[in-house]
Amino acid sequence: MSKSTRSSTRESGPAHIIIADDHDLSRAGLRSVFDHARDMRVVGEAANGQAAVELCQQLQPHLAVLDVRMPVLDGLAATKAIKSVAPLTSVLIVSFHADPEYVVKALRSGAAGYLLKDASRAEILDTARQVMRGEALLHGNQAADLLRRAASDEQYTLSQRPPLTRREREVLHLVTEGLTNREIAERLGISPGTVKNHVEHIIAKLNVSDRTQAAVYALRYGLLNT
Repeated sequence: MSKSTRSSTRESGPAHIIIADDHDLSRAGLRSVFDHARDMRVVGEAANGQAAVELCQQLQPHLAVLDVRMPVLDGLAATKAIKSVAPLTSVLIVSFHADPEYVVKALRSGAAGYLLKDASRAEILDTARQVMRGEALLHGNQAADLLRRAASDEQYTLSQRPPLTRREREVLHLVTEGLTNREIAERLGISPGTVKNHVEHIIAKLNVSDRTQAAVYALRYGLLNT
């Protein structure tokens, strides 16, 4: 599915979501959460990581919500595979573990964010909407540290650097520092709506699915070093 097709789908109808968890009750609970949201629709469910990858390849959803512990492929391995077959699909990892190292591993795998399994209905919906609006899930100094750690496992050199404008580079730098759109707007003296537009352009130019992976990409490839 092309970027233009994905954008059109998001604007014209509910965002498409798949859920993957090997526990029937957990899947039912997540489905219930999303079924009550008029702007989101569950289009597929999977009981293991490999099935989740196959669903994403087939359906190209906007968002995949994956349990971290699943048979065949766990959530992290499934995330890596999903980013290969459905690069514009954002992934939220769901886990019982609050350890920051798990968050780093999720970001390295390509996840947009990380939810604890005791998250409330409102938190789940808010997180999903933030991802699909290109807003920050990780904030402040802790976010900047987690993003740097996620990018530090691999360093690459680009043969051709993405054609970011000076303003887009400024915005991307502040994204990697964990600032929200409103904080970036205040720092640069522009409106939050203008920041949102810049973030959308950055995501498109880097060919990533979401804001988090744009930050990881920038740090991993040294886009802000010069």
